[in-house]
Amino acid sequence: MGPLIVILGLALLFIIILAKTAIVVPQQNAYVVERLGKYSGTIGAGFHILMPFVDVIRYKHSLKESALDIPEQICITRDNVQVGVDGVLYLKVMDPERASYGISNYLFAITQLAQTTLRSEIGKIELDRTFEERSNINIQVVSEIDKATDPWGVKVLRYEIKNITPPKDVLAAMEKQMRAEREKRATVLTSEGFRDAAINTAEGEKQQVIKASEAKKQQQINEAEGQAAAILSVAQATSEGIRLVARSIHEPGGFEAVQLRVAEQYVTEFGQLAQKGNTLVVPANVADVASMIALAMKTVQRSDVPQAR
Repeated sequence: MGPLIVILGLALLFIIILAKTAIVVPQQNAYVVERLGKYSGTIGAGFHILMPFVDVIRYKHSLKESALDIPEQICITRDNVQVGVDGVLYLKVMDPERASYGISNYLFAITQLAQTTLRSEIGKIELDRTFEERSNINIQVVSEIDKATDPWGVKVLRYEIKNITPPKDVLAAMEKQMRAEREKRATVLTSEGFRDAAINTAEGEKQQVIKASEAKKQQQINEAEGQAAAILSVAQATSEGIRLVARSIHEPGGFEAVQLRVAEQYVTEFGQLAQKGNTLVVPANVADVASMIALAMKTVQRSDVPQAR
């Protein structure tokens, strides 16, 4: 039994030593190894054998990008307004050795540095600009923290502000301001709508008057052209009638027909003189029908002389 117990003890000791010396490092991780209390090296992902009782894994670091929550803090803006600001910081360990020996706790240090830098950046701007300057604030915070963390072997990738919370009274004042601004814009838009409507109405009335005057002008032109055409037609008809009468006088019986027509017209007009109360100046021999007809026929003959030639 004695030798068996010794063998079992040696096997147990071997297992313990193997467990202490055989190390498997996961992917995207780095372990810092110290040998007799002094930095020996950094081992990466994979299987590694350490010297028993000499090498010790002192620090373990993840090489993946990690997010660090920055607690809410009170910042004072340039116009002396207190606002609560919190955010999230993204960082990555680039040098495990410096992250282990450059600072005792780089996460705590980066958190404090992010808060102080954020307070400094918020103090440079006014409250109304804090919301629109979030991107610039994030860039400035990353730039300042990255300068300080470079000796620690940590790379700050980006910083994002999550919430900016002004006091309740300031929020109420901002809401009133926004409400007044909206009412102002609504009033301006309404007045512009009325103005545009009035302009459109006036323009429509102007176009209507112009169209009406053009229509009236065209109507007058058409009426004038119609009257001119009518007068021309009447003149042409009268001329043609006179021409036909003059032509018919030279035909057989035409001269006698003219005498008869003149006599009829004379008798008709003379008979109407007694029925009207008109005062007229007539020749002394007005009752002599024969002399009047002879006078009219002489006139006809004189007017017809050029045609006879």
